[in-house]
Amino acid sequence: MTQTESSPLEITEQPHVLITLPDGCRLSARIWMPIDAALNPVPAILEYLPYRKRDGTVHRDELSHPWFAGHGYACIRVDIRGSGDSEGLLTDEYTPQELQDACDVIAWARAQPWCDGSVGMMGISWGGFNSLQVAALQPPGLNAIITLCSTVDRYADDIHYKGGCLLNENLGWAANMLSYASPPPDPLLIGDGWRALWRERLEHQPFLASVWLRHQHRDAYWQHGSVCEDYGAIKAAVLSIGGWHDGYRNTISHLVENITAPVKGIVGPWIHKYPHYAEPQPAIGFLQEALRWWNHWLKEKDNDIENEPDYRVWLMDSVHPARWLPERPGRWIAENTLPSPGIDPITLHLSSHPGAGRTLSRQPAPLQCDVATTQDCGSNTGEYFPFTFGPELPDSQNNDDAKSVCFDSDLLDQPLDIVGAPVLSISASADKTTGSLIVRLCDIRPDGTSALITMGLLNLTHRNSSEHPQKLTPGERFTTNIMLDHIAYRVPPGHQLRIALSTTYWPFVWPSPARSTITLQSGSVQLPVRTRANDRQISFEPAVAASGWQCEAVRATSSTRQTLIDENTGIVTTAIDNDFGENRDLAHGLLSGSFARERWSIHPDDPLSAKAEIHWQQTGGRDDWHWKTDALVTMHSDEQAFYLQAELNVFDNGELFFHRTFTDVIARDWI
Repeated sequence: MTQTESSPLEITEQPHVLITLPDGCRLSARIWMPIDAALNPVPAILEYLPYRKRDGTVHRDELSHPWFAGHGYACIRVDIRGSGDSEGLLTDEYTPQELQDACDVIAWARAQPWCDGSVGMMGISWGGFNSLQVAALQPPGLNAIITLCSTVDRYADDIHYKGGCLLNENLGWAANMLSYASPPPDPLLIGDGWRALWRERLEHQPFLASVWLRHQHRDAYWQHGSVCEDYGAIKAAVLSIGGWHDGYRNTISHLVENITAPVKGIVGPWIHKYPHYAEPQPAIGFLQEALRWWNHWLKEKDNDIENEPDYRVWLMDSVHPARWLPERPGRWIAENTLPSPGIDPITLHLSSHPGAGRTLSRQPAPLQCDVATTQDCGSNTGEYFPFTFGPELPDSQNNDDAKSVCFDSDLLDQPLDIVGAPVLSISASADKTTGSLIVRLCDIRPDGTSALITMGLLNLTHRNSSEHPQKLTPGERFTTNIMLDHIAYRVPPGHQLRIALSTTYWPFVWPSPARSTITLQSGSVQLPVRTRANDRQISFEPAVAASGWQCEAVRATSSTRQTLIDENTGIVTTAIDNDFGENRDLAHGLLSGSFARERWSIHPDDPLSAKAEIHWQQTGGRDDWHWKTDALVTMHSDEQAFYLQAELNVFDNGELFFHRTFTDVIARDWI
């Protein structure tokens, strides 16, 4: 559990400091710092987000920033242009304007009398992304960053596309942002012009699914902000942190392997949360670890952090799968460098023998089988990036395995520590010009339960390139590799490994336009196995935090996830309801609440029956003032195009304040 810890230094807080940018736009910052910082300047730490510091990220801000301030830093939490209590317009993620604004904020901070000129930047998710991207711009004074749950490749390893497949999180996140960007600024901070600022934002608010679906290949749009385009541009010291139950689990190893700046990586068993309060447990003393990072790189203290192993990860034990796991047994392991000399590949071959079934074997063997799965395969996958502490983790894979083509190993006679990214190599042909192949590596427990270890996706038209996809030629043989997500997982003796292959993965991935059959002629999987252990003992301090947000719960949280089958039509629907509750801030009185309702429907025999319906609602206000925003989003497709509709309704004290609809048709481009 996270323990509250008092600060050694007395601090002061300013809730609304306006930072004027070169073009005159003013950004709102909340700043914590030691009370004597103007006399004894300190380094600054910037966290820079569109997630509303006043009533959005206030819970996590209160746990962290006062703690850092109390240990000798000025913490600056800024609403980016067009969000929260800042002026301007928010047009997209990670725009050149957003990144330049961050550089200007850093320059502003360095010019303040309370700053000694050294700056760090940190953040999770959006803030983790732009920390990396701003570091690549090398603004003067930015000496270190801490990036959590982020990516180096905006196309291949974000919520939009994966292996060239369209992730349904692309639409889900667009609906979320349509909703999240719609609430008003706080009148107590903005003054009389708050309604005009609110309306201006609403009138210019984009529906980002339309933007993202117009870039179905890895073009210049996605290359912008993808630091993998030039790892050498990053000169600041980088601490990268992620979780095995988060969608952004690959970034840490990519950074450790590729950047030349000082870099360290930590991966725990966590979901999409800061690791001092994340679950599954164990949480770690993230604030203390971050403080060591800041002290060394911003204050030049010799605290030996540069001698920590480059890669510290939680090696997860096998557990019975469940939609939620409050803790994940295992142990911390470390690799001094990546690639590690202690991790060796072993190869298992996919084989099919008449009368003997399909197996994974050490020796090459004949293979001839078809993969053609129903459209509802994938219902037990879980969320791309779980973050609600609800039923979002992968469940037992047995139902999806039954719809897939599976290859099983013999029973293991000794533990197998898989640490890294498995790779499936195949030679195959297809009966259509498009198609996908989904690979799951599973742990078959002694009771027969199938637990997901890791997975990978490939739109087969992207088999050679996501910049320049090529259609398949029916009947023509091709070869390709599918990289699965990084993982650290111990498979015990008496268990088996399973490779499960499918051509569909709903509701994780939007289906191909036509049912396809992939015929395998040969295949093998390469597993990164940790054979030579680094015996260095790895541990972290217990999780601590500042005293936290003082609020009153007005409505409790709840979360449900169900798979429903219509007996009359055969339509299979994944129904997800997340009520994030509503709270009242005891310091300034603002209410803040939200809920999301998602319905993902498909007929097992028809990829063109796929339909998504999403409803997000935000609520807030103060005293006798109340507002509400409703965002309703739908998408379906035929063989030629995607059809998008969105509606945004905004209410001020029960009266309709703003209404807008979005309608779009976007051609499919080998997706």
